[in-house]
Amino acid sequence: MIVAGSLTPAARAELPPLIPRDVLFGNPDRAAPQISPDGKRLAYLRPDDKNVLQVWVRTVGKNDDAPVTQDPKRGVRQYYWAFDNKHLLYLQDAGGDENYHLYAVDLDKKATRDLTPFPGVRVQGVDLDKKHPDQVVIGLNKRNKQVFDQHRLTLSSGELAVDTENPGGVVGWTTDAAFQTRAALAMKPDGTQELKVREKPGAEWKTVKSWPADEQGGPAGFGADPNTLYIIANDGANAARLVKLDLASGKEEVVAEDPEYDVSGAMIDPDRRVPLAASFTKARTEWKALDDAVKDDLEVLKKLRRGDFTVTSETADNGKWVVGYTTDDGPTAYYLYDRGAKKAEFLFVNNSKLEGLKLAQTEPVEYKAQDGLTIHAYLTKPVGVEAKNLPAVLFVHGGPWARDNWGYNPAVQWLANRGYAVLQVNYRGSTGYGKKFLNAGNREWAGKMHQDLIDGVDYLVKSGVADPKRIAIMGGSYGGYATLVGLTFTPEVFACGVDIVGPSSIPTLIKSIPPYWAPLKGIFNKRVGDVEKDEEFLKSRSPLYMADRITKPLLIGQGANDPRVKQAESDQIVEAVRRAKKEVGYVVYPDEGHGFARPENRIHFFAVSEEFLAKHLGGRAEPVGEIKGHSGQVK
Repeated sequence: MIVAGSLTPAARAELPPLIPRDVLFGNPDRAAPQISPDGKRLAYLRPDDKNVLQVWVRTVGKNDDAPVTQDPKRGVRQYYWAFDNKHLLYLQDAGGDENYHLYAVDLDKKATRDLTPFPGVRVQGVDLDKKHPDQVVIGLNKRNKQVFDQHRLTLSSGELAVDTENPGGVVGWTTDAAFQTRAALAMKPDGTQELKVREKPGAEWKTVKSWPADEQGGPAGFGADPNTLYIIANDGANAARLVKLDLASGKEEVVAEDPEYDVSGAMIDPDRRVPLAASFTKARTEWKALDDAVKDDLEVLKKLRRGDFTVTSETADNGKWVVGYTTDDGPTAYYLYDRGAKKAEFLFVNNSKLEGLKLAQTEPVEYKAQDGLTIHAYLTKPVGVEAKNLPAVLFVHGGPWARDNWGYNPAVQWLANRGYAVLQVNYRGSTGYGKKFLNAGNREWAGKMHQDLIDGVDYLVKSGVADPKRIAIMGGSYGGYATLVGLTFTPEVFACGVDIVGPSSIPTLIKSIPPYWAPLKGIFNKRVGDVEKDEEFLKSRSPLYMADRITKPLLIGQGANDPRVKQAESDQIVEAVRRAKKEVGYVVYPDEGHGFARPENRIHFFAVSEEFLAKHLGGRAEPVGEIKGHSGQVK
């Protein structure tokens, strides 16, 4: 074990034992359980004897677990029960290229078929309906790589037919109670979103609502009445609300809202097709009952276990739920909840190796940005030591149109266990806090969005938690970009930085986006800048063109097959930094994309990062050691 000299002997004695990286970043024991529609079987993810995640199935009440998929290397992460109870469906790409194929496993015949065997084509959206158990509706960019047409698949035969051709700009489809495609969300070149609806297949599409680029909206699902459409939108309010739209009259009725926080989820009754509950992700996730049918259920679940819960799966009759509980200092716990009996049966936790370990708790905090805007964040302090004058890591979320949530985060626990205070900032432009907060990030990449992060550093220092000379910045995707910005725009603030699949140049990023992102270009123009009109402005917000300002050590990790942030984004900044004769470490994974899916690669990159941070911040480190099976290439 490496223990940097900056940690006192007393601090070394008080910190809990090092948690091995393979516990934090390895595969879960079991995860993502889903109950079959008939309630007779339970599926979940579990590693096989080669440590590759597969879907396993067992009969409820029995110990007859067996794997039903045979993915050779990458591991299954997204799967679905078909309503026929005979097939399991799963998505898989090749090496992280995100061109997902849809596979079907016949559980009786133990046979797997690739239902979309089209090279370079991506499945987007998997729609299932219990009244049509032999059908699946999916989006495919088979005809045109830029847009997705709706296709209807027959599971028993594998027959695939075009259901609805994309009229142009449609980025999402919604089926109604008859399992017909009747609503579409389209993007216009100026970033306007249009909600289009038709009376029946083949009928003319009509625009029933539109939202300009500084507002957001979209369909959440049809009601039982063909003229009832539920939407989530923020027109007429600051935060996104769940609204019932009468398509015949145009009348709208607000179903659930909060003045500050967006609706983050909705629970829908599968038979009555009415909203049962809505969630709002504030500092923690809160559920609001919208129908008497679930009030008692939510009360029972709220008291069952510490943590934030969500219903992850349900039977076709909605009588049984699989419920997951997330907490900040332990594994996710899963229960099978019987709504009739109001009783929950414990299933398992996703990582039993975490139980009994001294993990850190995460505290929601807030501070004022330089311009007075309230910024929400999460602070995690190391266990066992006084949170005073510590080395710290500003851990920046990706997106940027996403947010950090309260709950267990393996990277955060890893950093805290090594002795670092960790701050996760929901900077302006993050989602969930209403449109004013989101729009405050427009054209502010490397501007006020970055200043919010610097204000977070000031918060850490002024509160006495962090040593101003030992603060690192680290993140993935936009968080990787923020890392590069931190070391170029504010080189005096950070001691070092770790960039994971982060873009280095906004112009080259936008020019190299996947073809199916073309309809979203108007949103990029609004939120980031128009590369055709504002290229010089975008260059001025790009770390690549000021790489000579870097004075602190940098480490970069990149997936070679990343379709969003191409390897060229990392190659070019590495070349520029080395040309300026500054320190940069670079690791490329040839079998990864936008992030590291294989546990061997995760463990390897975080081992390299751990050594890097210990050297430059003075925290603890587990030796890198031999990591079998990783593909990392040091460039």
